[in-house]
Amino acid sequence: MNAPKTQRTPRDAEFDSLYDMPGHLIRRCHQISVALFHQECAAYEITPQQYAVLRVLATHNGVDQITAAGLAAFNRTTAGELVARLEQAGLLTRQDGSDDRRVKNLFITKAGRRLLKDINAGVHRVQERLLEPLDKAERRQFIASLARIAEVNNELSRAPLRPPRVRKGADVAGVT
Repeated sequence: MNAPKTQRTPRDAEFDSLYDMPGHLIRRCHQISVALFHQECAAYEITPQQYAVLRVLATHNGVDQITAAGLAAFNRTTAGELVARLEQAGLLTRQDGSDDRRVKNLFITKAGRRLLKDINAGVHRVQERLLEPLDKAERRQFIASLARIAEVNNELSRAPLRPPRVRKGADVAGVT
């Protein structure tokens, strides 16, 4: 006797193919984004992750390493490795914290600021090339949708985005 066929709902059929799955497509877009970054920014010998740390420090100079990791949405181990490479390249410095010598505060150097200024056009070209298939309205909607997905699911990440903690008597960057 044949088992009755169950009727599929449109929702069941929505992700039948690997190539329709949002997670797979996001991963592929990330791969493309990284490839574009390396094409456009190869002369600067910097990775997208290192760029993110420098961008964080450009606006939150002097934060401790853990806060910088949270602002860039990196886990502590990854951030530590990135910071070590950036320090070795002379793009940032680490200084002992004033309250706790175990805490390392990070400061972007003049060379780091110059690199951000020099790489800016290449980074913008990456964004343009990545979004080239979309018109202006689609771009705004796509970015808004990605931001919403990231915000709503932030705590599910192995390295969630963490805004800086503001201590009493400290400025927004967490530096007194």
